[in-house]
Amino acid sequence: MKSQQTPISSNTCRVCLVRHGETAWNTERRLQGHIDIPLNDTGLSQAEATARSLAHAGLRFSALYSSDLERARQTAAAIARAHALPPKHDPRLRERHYGHFQGLTFDEAEHRHPENFRRFKARDPHFALPDDGESLNTLAARVHAALEDIAREHGGETVVVVTHGGVLDIAHRLATGQALQNAREFPIPNAALNWIEHTAGSWKLIAWADESHLQGALDELPDT
Repeated sequence: MKSQQTPISSNTCRVCLVRHGETAWNTERRLQGHIDIPLNDTGLSQAEATARSLAHAGLRFSALYSSDLERARQTAAAIARAHALPPKHDPRLRERHYGHFQGLTFDEAEHRHPENFRRFKARDPHFALPDDGESLNTLAARVHAALEDIAREHGGETVVVVTHGGVLDIAHRLATGQALQNAREFPIPNAALNWIEHTAGSWKLIAWADESHLQGALDELPDT
């Protein structure tokens, strides 16, 4: 993590993004969305491994932010203990709301709602799933707002943000300029470390998907 320890200017905010640890529904390829699923035993171990990795690297953080969903809160709690940082829970860092897909596996969603699944897989940025589901545009707007607020609050500082795969997908695109509708070509493993940086109104990617402290972390479901 040598590059993440280099000094930063007073108008730069460096962010370490962490996807929550593994849940039982991750192993079942089940869409969680806003359903509050806790970490499984592997996920709890991953959270501790991530916290140790950050501590052993000698990184100093000014703040710890987290989604308010339990799987993210549990992951953030391990980092909080290791770094003596009280987590700040922000619902804008929640996973995308998947509407009537929530609780279904990918195969079940495709079988029960074939047309909606087709539009979902096509990454139509305007398409919001029925039953309060969010479009990619809506998700991107709230993620952008949350990250901009964090960057504004922490100029010259480094912070940790514990969140979800869908949010990390948006963050990577924000930092690289990749369009929402493009197929994802980058991994988003559970509990890996992902680094972005905000300077003078723009984001850039520093490092992505560092899972050197993990063993066999699951990737985010495709195109979610």
